[in-house]
Amino acid sequence: MPRKIRQLKADLRAEGCMMRPGKGSHTVWGHPLVPDSVTIPGNDGEDAKPYLERAVRSLLDKIKKARGDS
Repeated sequence: MPRKIRQLKADLRAEGCMMRPGKGSHTVWGHPLVPDSVTIPGNDGEDAKPYLERAVRSLLDKIKKARGDS
């Protein structure tokens, strides 16, 4: 079962990412330690697409690497 959009946003919040609004239901998430960002489309109750889960995981990995975590 795919994860929900709200779960991806919670993971980003837990790592210290900041949200800024996008167009419509889109939100853009970024972190001060990395230049990359990820745009999350859709509402919180919708299922996350596989490409979106990969993008969030990639951003979280980059944040951990920038912090020096394992």
